[in-house]
Amino acid sequence: MVVAIVEVHVKPEQVDKFVAATIENHEGSIREPGNMRFDVLQSPQDHGLFLLYEAYDSEASAAAHKNTPHYARWRDAVAPWMAAPRKGTAYRVVCPA
Repeated sequence: MVVAIVEVHVKPEQVDKFVAATIENHEGSIREPGNMRFDVLQSPQDHGLFLLYEAYDSEASAAAHKNTPHYARWRDAVAPWMAAPRKGTAYRVVCPA
């Protein structure tokens, strides 16, 4: 399993648009072959701070996600709404095995 956590800081006036676009990306992502989870989390203290928790069964599945139409639409739509560049960090899963 391959996990990435993506931190996104969204401009306050763009939060609602970001949420709508990210829900669309989530819906497409969870239908991808190899997708195990795609969670969208919002900070209760900072409504412009989001974490995307993405889990795929392999590196190939994770890489294929970046070539999907729903990801491309999301990436292009949300870029101007970000207060800072998004930061993705890959993780090695220790458990569950």
